[in-house]
Amino acid sequence: MKRIRIANLPLMVALTIAGLFVLFPLGSATEFSFRTPVSGGHGLANYVWFFTAPDFGHYLWISFILAVSAAGILLVLLVPTAVWLNLGGHKVRPFVEFITLLPLVIPVVALAIGAQTSLPDFAQTNEFVLAFMYAVLALPYAYRTLDTGLKAVPLRTITEAARGLGAGWFRTIVQVVTPVIRSTVLASLFMTLALSLGEFTLTSLLHWDTFTTWVTTMSQSNILGAIALSVFSLVAVFVLLLGIGAFVRPVSNQAAAEED
Repeated sequence: MKRIRIANLPLMVALTIAGLFVLFPLGSATEFSFRTPVSGGHGLANYVWFFTAPDFGHYLWISFILAVSAAGILLVLLVPTAVWLNLGGHKVRPFVEFITLLPLVIPVVALAIGAQTSLPDFAQTNEFVLAFMYAVLALPYAYRTLDTGLKAVPLRTITEAARGLGAGWFRTIVQVVTPVIRSTVLASLFMTLALSLGEFTLTSLLHWDTFTTWVTTMSQSNILGAIALSVFSLVAVFVLLLGIGAFVRPVSNQAAAEED
């Protein structure tokens, strides 16, 4: 036990330092957001200010719908693609990996300008084009997360077993492969939602209004309210992701529960 504790000591120290590095600024911002300069104390006035704003719920709902749409687009495209690459598409794997790296290399400004000049008119007049752009930005992270998860399971065995029992490819991917890599799919979903809910540059360049652009506009009139709004945004995204994770148990836990 002593050896294990000594071996884990550097990891615990690193995690503690990293946690303090994140929590101290967040805690300071939270304390600052509760300040009320008029009365010289603390209160909820800054939070009431943006909660009662006329467009608060509207833009928050738009960003949430776009983020969920982007996550759905990525999962529908990437899960079958990653399964195929791990089963028999090894020759085109380098090409796919190169394509999925492009969003990290191409600046967001270039992506926005390219979208404005190449997309048809009906796409540029619909705000849901942002969901596809968010999916492009999250592509490098989501693809590699799914690919890593598929490499960690006996994919060929489970797919051949499902196919041997008469399941089609659609049913195999949806009802067999996806539950096995549930935690990996959830991690991809987390990253896509977090990136989409916090994306500002692409949204502003494409001249659409979402929650992030609304926050920027509102911050110009109330600095304390802007800090409160930023704290709320961070906490809301964390609670959302935590809530999604609470509904999905790891496969190992489910198997253990069934055995008991």
